[in-house]
Amino acid sequence: MGDQLMSHILKKFVIAPALALAATATTLVVAAAPADAAVVSVRVKGALPARTGAANWWTQTRTIRNTAKVTVTCKTTGQYLRGNVRRTAQWDRTAAGDYISHAYVSGNPKLPTCVIPAPAPVAAVPLGPTGTMTNEQFLAASIPAAQQSQRETRVPTSVTLAQAILESGWGRSSLSASDRNFFGMKCFNNVPGSYAAGCKSYSTQECNSAGVCSTTVATFRTYNAAVDSFRDHGMALKNLSRYAAAFLYTNNPNQFVAEVHKGGYATDPLYTTKLQALMAKYNLYRYDLAI
Repeated sequence: MGDQLMSHILKKFVIAPALALAATATTLVVAAAPADAAVVSVRVKGALPARTGAANWWTQTRTIRNTAKVTVTCKTTGQYLRGNVRRTAQWDRTAAGDYISHAYVSGNPKLPTCVIPAPAPVAAVPLGPTGTMTNEQFLAASIPAAQQSQRETRVPTSVTLAQAILESGWGRSSLSASDRNFFGMKCFNNVPGSYAAGCKSYSTQECNSAGVCSTTVATFRTYNAAVDSFRDHGMALKNLSRYAAAFLYTNNPNQFVAEVHKGGYATDPLYTTKLQALMAKYNLYRYDLAI
């Protein structure tokens, strides 16, 4: 009898709570965060988009609802935003691998800086692009010169690459293939400037304010090396006052090209649209440096 009573008591105090826990298990959610992560509450006006990169021009991956808790693992520098919590260029990488602007994050947890993985090695290419490359080779050969230009002038690498592609026809225009001018840089009063080797006349398309285009002849700069063309391009944007407004948007390549267009870089009324389309199609933003 004593053994039966003891067994009944054990069942009452052990099995009953277990059954109660099982009954509520569907409402119990436990999320294990990485060791270097923090769980923060996101507060936004409406909803917060998460993106594949640290800027609003990157592809949206999902929408995070107001006040939701999100696990973030590290921080990086990206587009400067004015959110409803703070103004900052910090973006937080989530445990899912996408990014949210810290401008909308409640609280200010201490996060490690995101480690950017080293790019995969690429096949050896000549120093700078040439007129005999495939599109892939042209892009690979242009990246080092474009990134060096960003270090020296703050012109976004994505902008330089898009302009090189558009202005040179992937390096296949006569001006680019023969004279290594990848940006349509012109001579003024037959003066080549500090980086070019000389001047040469070429046929070109010019458009008026009404969008009517016609063929004319202009004098363009010639270079001894492709890297000189990239450097001349960056320095011109940096030093000419008509492009000053663009440098308010060095963390926003789409707006940067719009301001360069407004500054008179090209007469084509669709110039901004064409550059932005190239940057998006080939995801040229991924080559921008966080400086």
